[in-house]
Amino acid sequence: SEQLKKELSNPFSQFYFIYYHNDLAGYVKVNMNEAQSEKMGEDSLEIERIYIRKSHQKHGLGKYLLNEAVKIAAAHNKKNIWLGVWEKNENAIAFYQKMGFVQTGEHSFYMGDDKQVDFIMTKTLS
Repeated sequence: SEQLKKELSNPFSQFYFIYYHNDLAGYVKVNMNEAQSEKMGEDSLEIERIYIRKSHQKHGLGKYLLNEAVKIAAAHNKKNIWLGVWEKNENAIAFYQKMGFVQTGEHSFYMGDDKQVDFIMTKTLS
């Protein structure tokens, strides 16, 4: 709960929740400026998390949240929107590519002793 309080109180992070038939279906967390998990610059916005509950998937809610993140970025005059996605999450990678994101890098992290790789995917806003 302390971590959640810290995240919610950061002025450069925002959470947006989505409901489907009056049921909480998911959320997106976006970061700007120094709240970004990678140093991507002041002209970028990060989608740190985008989650849709399994029971609410395949209804276009993820696409809706992603488009809302793009609107937030545009409202804050950001030039780029980016995210990290696990290299083996083929469905998510295909979804992000369909939404106009391209792989621009990668970073490694450890889950226990297991080395994992996230692809950095970026979309340039016009």
